[in-house]
Amino acid sequence: MDSTTLLTIVIGVAVVGGLYYVLTNKSAGKTEPVLPAAPKSTALQLQAYERLALLADRMAIPGLISRTAAEGLTAREMQFLLTKNLRDEFDYNITQQIYVSAEVWNAVKSLKEKNLLLINQVAATLAPQAQGMDLNRALLDFLVTDKQANLPELVSQAISFEAKKLL
Repeated sequence: MDSTTLLTIVIGVAVVGGLYYVLTNKSAGKTEPVLPAAPKSTALQLQAYERLALLADRMAIPGLISRTAAEGLTAREMQFLLTKNLRDEFDYNITQQIYVSAEVWNAVKSLKEKNLLLINQVAATLAPQAQGMDLNRALLDFLVTDKQANLPELVSQAISFEAKKLL
């Protein structure tokens, strides 16, 4: 096992462990007391959770690939497009952090960072003359074999859990 695979696994385990900690501690009633929210702010919070759920889905590697795939690109060009698209999606929704819990926002940030790391690490393993489709295929192959590949689903579950507490 090379160091990049090990690093990816360690980051994935840390994120999953953090989400497990958040979900188990929240459900065990160990939350800080919160003042009742006004109806308008509750609506804004629910909208923020909705946007972040959509963001988690859009930041998933298969979705990124399907939205950015183009014929004739080199692997480096595809790497640039994938990472740019991922950062743009995240940046577009960055203001939602003021409406959601710190745990959910950290989970969304961790998803972005893990995906950026994955794209860059897989791209680094390819030959200099590799094509964009080679990068896409390598990313999808890695996700099929990676035990932590369901991170977008775990983030979506954390978002859903927090949103349901508002209802």
